[in-house]
Amino acid sequence: MATIRSGQQPALLVIDAQQGVIGDAWDAQRIIGNINVALDRARTAGVPVIWIQQEDEHEYPRGSDPWKLVPDLRPREGELRMSKAHNSAFEHTPLEQELAQMGVSHLVVCGASTNWCVRSTAYAGLERGYDVTLLKDAHTTNAIDLGDGTEIDARGIVIDLNVTMSWSTYPGRKCATATAAEVEFSTER
Repeated sequence: MATIRSGQQPALLVIDAQQGVIGDAWDAQRIIGNINVALDRARTAGVPVIWIQQEDEHEYPRGSDPWKLVPDLRPREGELRMSKAHNSAFEHTPLEQELAQMGVSHLVVCGASTNWCVRSTAYAGLERGYDVTLLKDAHTTNAIDLGDGTEIDARGIVIDLNVTMSWSTYPGRKCATATAAEVEFSTER
């Protein structure tokens, strides 16, 4: 059962905006531009920005090119950076403790990959009692080849999560979508 969070602080989670994850994803340059819009808005509002990076010894070893953030996205001094080894940024990381220390109750989520880490982190946040807003124009993924001649296109995966997050309901929590240019980093619940 989820715990409803106290506090009114929002935070922007930038998930796996790494060269090996978002670098060649669907519509990457537009998505990266929209993440920058969200970053500017969050920073102007004094909202914490948290950078999450996939790290493992096979695909994304620390310091490797695939592990590095894409050059157009740059954390500022003092912004929290955190590694994860699982799809959800909450699993086996200090994310929940860090959010509690900041009084965060509202997560604004963007990054990659839509169908894996963005979805898992958004759902995990809702299940843990956070309000969650997905930036519908600031997340992306790659197409999935099912190996039998069937491909699920990346655009469809993005649309699916946008629809799901705009229609989902959780008691005592808000689940929503917004564009990077319109998201409200409000402390009002």
